[in-house]
Amino acid sequence: MIAPASRPRSAPRVPRRLSCALLVASAVLAGCASGPRPASPESPPAAAPAPLAQSGTAASATANLASASGTLVSGRLILRPDAGGVRVRGEIGGLVRNGTHNLRVHARGDCSAVDAASAGPEFDPQRGATASLPDTGDRGRIVADSRGVATVDLLLPGAVLGGGAGNDIAGRALLVIGATPGAISARVACGVIRADPVRNDANPPGTTAPVAPAATP
Repeated sequence: MIAPASRPRSAPRVPRRLSCALLVASAVLAGCASGPRPASPESPPAAAPAPLAQSGTAASATANLASASGTLVSGRLILRPDAGGVRVRGEIGGLVRNGTHNLRVHARGDCSAVDAASAGPEFDPQRGATASLPDTGDRGRIVADSRGVATVDLLLPGAVLGGGAGNDIAGRALLVIGATPGAISARVACGVIRADPVRNDANPPGTTAPVAPAATP
C-alpha cells in the first residue's frame, strides 16, 4: 500500500508588526546611504609664480660640471650679470672631438642621478618657468675642438643671479646635452649654479680689516 505524498510545509509567517518594523528600518537605512555626503576639504590654491626681475642680488656665480651618463665630461663655468641676461664663460672638456653640444639651464639644482635626470626639465628664464622649448640645436650651442674641449661664452637671455625672482637661476643646474653610445641627446654633464658670497668692497681680497688701537689706561 502506497503512502500518500506528504505536503511541503509552508514557511513560518512573520508577524505583521515585525514585518512593518523591518520595512521602516530598511527605508531609514536607504535614506541615510543615499543622503548628501559631507563636502571634502578643498585643496589649497597653487602658489602664484614669482614675478620676474630686471636684476639679481649676486655679482657672480660658479657651476662646477661633473660627468653624467657614463661620460668623462667636466668643466668649470663662471656666470656674471650682463646686458639682457647672464653671461656664462669657461671651458668644458671630455666632449666628443669637433662635436656640437648644448648648454642648458634646468629647473632643479640636483645632479645626484647618474644620468642627471634629477635636474628636472629645462628652465626658461624669460618666462620664469619650465618649458618644452623647440630643440633646433641653436640654443646654448657649444662646439668642441680637436681635443674635445669647448670654450664657452654664452648669454642666457632673461636670467638673473640671486634674489629669488621667477627668472633667478641661482640654485638651478647647468647641463651639457650631447651624444653617448646609447643616446643622441643625453645629459653628459651637470653642475649646480651656486651664487658666490657677497664681497665686502671695503676690504678687497688679500687685505684685512683695520684693527682699532687698544685703549690707553
